[in-house]
Amino acid sequence: MRRLILAAAASAACALFGASSFAGTLDQVKQRGVVACGSNTGLPGFGIPDDKGSWTGLDVDFCRAVAAAVFNDPTKVRFVPLTAKDRFTALQSGEIDILARNGTWTQSREADLGLLFAAVNYYDGQGFLVRKKLNVKSALELNGASICVQQGTTTELNLADFFRSHNMKYEGVVFAAVDEVIKAYDTSRCDAFTTDVSQLYGERIKLVNPDEHVVLPEIISKEPLGPAVRQGDDQWFNIVKWTHFAMINAEELGVAKANVDDKLKSEDPGVRRLLGVEGDFGKGMGLTKDWAYRIVKHVGNYGEAFERNVGEGSRLKIKRGLNALWNNGGIQYAAPIR
Repeated sequence: MRRLILAAAASAACALFGASSFAGTLDQVKQRGVVACGSNTGLPGFGIPDDKGSWTGLDVDFCRAVAAAVFNDPTKVRFVPLTAKDRFTALQSGEIDILARNGTWTQSREADLGLLFAAVNYYDGQGFLVRKKLNVKSALELNGASICVQQGTTTELNLADFFRSHNMKYEGVVFAAVDEVIKAYDTSRCDAFTTDVSQLYGERIKLVNPDEHVVLPEIISKEPLGPAVRQGDDQWFNIVKWTHFAMINAEELGVAKANVDDKLKSEDPGVRRLLGVEGDFGKGMGLTKDWAYRIVKHVGNYGEAFERNVGEGSRLKIKRGLNALWNNGGIQYAAPIR
């Protein structure tokens, strides 16, 4: 019922006012006093609440960074847990201001759904999780296997493409909710589980015996994951986009939570612009000149957020890989603040 109501609201809003009806998101956020962030329902490393309702994760930290830029307070976020089916409708309808829920940036999601992906905060790809006892070393050995997959996702489409392109057959074991998919896999209702590799690592630690499962080496798709906003509000789009860029630039410039106050004295012009010591690069977005300083002070740079949530210092122990900076073997690259 909730999804139908949101869909009707989104349709009515677009029909009556068009995409521009959502212009002024920053003003709405300030009046409300919090950023409404669409999050995962519970994915370790990316967005998950504990038993006290405290949220953690890479996507969670991104929303906290936006709140820090706007309010100078990373706690001014209201997290709205959303399923894969509800996530885009919630953003279209105005229920949330940002969707930060390991969503894949695709052409149709922008052109057809009226959304804009502001950045890629995690470069990913789809893979497969199997039990070690099956002694499967490659996804190419899965011909005839039963595969657990979530319905209504790019994952389901990629799975079909992969098997078709390799002239292989499979039996899809499909569920609407990811928790149902995980339960089916963990109770041996299917031979393998497929989704983004980052999610495979996150869901694996929920299994009864995590060490009995292995992620296969093949990456069968491109999955650029990142925060999305509604079309029609360039100011808010810029704020969300440049929040990510600020975190990337901070890491590249060596600016972190522990040293950001000392860096205010830096003579490096890039650092001085980033932290608002020189120029006023927040003014054009409706923010204070120290907007990026606030982000680093409260949340940290991109590398810090990655490491504590999904990196080798976390439970997931994922290597930086493509998500390393462009000058350190990866492809994370930010436009300059100047």
